[in-house]
Amino acid sequence: MRRTSVILVVLASLVAIACQSGGNPGPGPGPGPTPKGLPGSMVAIGDSITVAFASCLLPQPCPRNSWSTGDSDRDYSHYERIRALNPAIGGHATNLAVPGARAGAMAGQARAAVATGAEYVTLLVGANDVCRPAVADMTSAADFRAQVDEALRVLKEGLPKAKVFVASIPDVYRLWEVGHGNDTVVRVWNQGVCPSMLANPTSDAAADRARRADVRDRVTAYDSALSSACLKYGRLCDYDGGAVHRYKFEVKDLSPVDFFHPNAGGQQILAEVTWKAGPYA
Repeated sequence: MRRTSVILVVLASLVAIACQSGGNPGPGPGPGPTPKGLPGSMVAIGDSITVAFASCLLPQPCPRNSWSTGDSDRDYSHYERIRALNPAIGGHATNLAVPGARAGAMAGQARAAVATGAEYVTLLVGANDVCRPAVADMTSAADFRAQVDEALRVLKEGLPKAKVFVASIPDVYRLWEVGHGNDTVVRVWNQGVCPSMLANPTSDAAADRARRADVRDRVTAYDSALSSACLKYGRLCDYDGGAVHRYKFEVKDLSPVDFFHPNAGGQQILAEVTWKAGPYA
């Protein structure tokens, strides 16, 4: 009887340990890559898109839906896909993205990423650099490139063995194309959503057409900078080849909070598009 009791206690302990694995994402490095080369820890840096702002129908971050580190149990984020193949990453995903962040903030986020010891880093930034009160306020392409280079330098020096994935910027001109004929969308945009692109959304005046074209061209320049910066980084950096920018988002993919940020379904699309273009597809 005593031996049976001991066996039952041991089995109960093993079950308890098993039930504790695969918890919610949190800070801290994992135990290391598996023989498959999958990371044991990851971190996301970027802006409100990566922190899944407004995806829970409130004007606030909802990181559980993030395309990168989300843990919504829908098995679509990079974290969830990796965890399905390498359970060691469970509980070792950190989302450092900050709503409103621009490229100039990426070096600081990169330093925080280095502190986690992550083996995989995702970066998506640029929407806030173009979404300014006016075209003149947008970050210049040269400054954008320099700021991204600095962030990647920090990552390369601090996490020399980590893989880095850089995503292109969603096509904000495409958002105007699909939304400017929708009265509900226009009413929300008129509250000040991305004014450099979405101000006066129904206007066909030459000045407004030129303003939208300037924003569209700046996003293209940023994407070129992201591609070049990743190429300069070396073999451990993967750029998505413009996959996110090419995806044609529809109104149904956007949060009704602002019709700008992806909703939960839009985050799932981002995850699918970026995963296929990433290092572990």
